[in-house]
Amino acid sequence: MTLDQLPIGQTAVITAVGGQGALRRRLLDMGLIPKTAVTVRKTAPMGDPIEIRLRSYALTIRLDDARTISVCPQGERFRETGCQSCPQKQGCDSLPAPPAGALKGGASR
Repeated sequence: MTLDQLPIGQTAVITAVGGQGALRRRLLDMGLIPKTAVTVRKTAPMGDPIEIRLRSYALTIRLDDARTISVCPQGERFRETGCQSCPQKQGCDSLPAPPAGALKGGASR
């Protein structure tokens, strides 16, 4: 599934960022990196661009750019049934990383 196919209000995790050269670099620089949770907030009246929420800020991107970003739905249903967009029908490892300090055992200083 790509980011342009994600319904309004649904959250997903980025699994891959496509594109080439400057476009791909710009998307990565804006915070659209794998294992990042994104939520589609709204669309423009004509459907393009879309507004997404990630990393505590809102970002507006064109649908053409959103088509280059692969996402996997997240939530309890995803954890139970796996990613329906995957041909193998298995869960992917693209869940967000736990917050720093949340790891068991803690870090030694």
